[in-house]
Amino acid sequence: MTTQKLELVCPAGTPAALRAAVDSGADAVYLGFRDETNARNFPGLNFNREELADGLRYAHQKGAKVLLAINSFPEAGNPGPWTKAVDDAARLGVDAVILADVGLCDYAARTHPDLRRHLSVQASASNPEAINFYAREFGVRRVVLPRVLTVAEIADLNKSIPVETEVFVFGGLCVMAEGRCALSSYATGKSPNMTGVCSPASHVRYVEEGDRLTSRLGEFTINRFDSSENAGYPTLCKGRFVAAGKTSYLFEDPTSLNVIDMLPDLMAAGVTALKIEGRQRGRAYVAQAVAAFREAVDRAAAGIPVGRVDLTSITEGRRQTAGSYEKAWR
Repeated sequence: MTTQKLELVCPAGTPAALRAAVDSGADAVYLGFRDETNARNFPGLNFNREELADGLRYAHQKGAKVLLAINSFPEAGNPGPWTKAVDDAARLGVDAVILADVGLCDYAARTHPDLRRHLSVQASASNPEAINFYAREFGVRRVVLPRVLTVAEIADLNKSIPVETEVFVFGGLCVMAEGRCALSSYATGKSPNMTGVCSPASHVRYVEEGDRLTSRLGEFTINRFDSSENAGYPTLCKGRFVAAGKTSYLFEDPTSLNVIDMLPDLMAAGVTALKIEGRQRGRAYVAQAVAAFREAVDRAAAGIPVGRVDLTSITEGRRQTAGSYEKAWR
């Protein structure tokens, strides 16, 4: 167990977001290459090799680390893009790679033993047996935990593993076990696990129907919005559907994770790093979220009460939840 100062790991979907995160106090940023090797493979996002080299220089000059997510699963018979991403990560000098695939973990450990390896949340490793396997076989140094554990469960887990843990503290939620969702692939043929996209923009349509706006993903109607409502992005698990004669957000309400007031508890539980979600968000979101958590982390480390911080203006649906960290439904 440790009470060391928590490391703040922040999203960098673009070079501009990287600079915003670093300037706002990020200890580390995480990002991906502009291809299918990372689980946020959307148009207009991510980095080419030259942009990553520039981002590394900027971050390192300011004392921040750069973590490269290579966290989708290689296509059968075509591992080249993924192994090249690992090779380029080592060549460029990133501070760690974030991996999900067992075979890619093995490749990185064999070919670049000095390249620090983190286990992505996409691997869905949430028990000592799984985490100890990755640490023993591939030298994984940190695991990003799925958003399914309570703080007490995280504390127990940290007593049984030899690696650092990183947990999500702010941003979008997923009702599925990370790394296991196939909903998007059924609707569009593309998924975050294999092609790095959930509900890709190429399959999204908005159709005006009188005074209502309908959002569609592929051939599926995901939601209908009145003129007084903000139209959300059509993601299957966040759609509004009719079930048993009632219209509701069947899987998940529009809401964001925010456990900023639980940082002392996470510190006491032995957590090493805090992850802010949002590589698809703009630099204004990044700057505001990072600045708020920078202050909160510093206060927690100094033993000063963190207090309540209002971040509703940048949360989904203007609503916040502690999610599974409390599991209030038990």
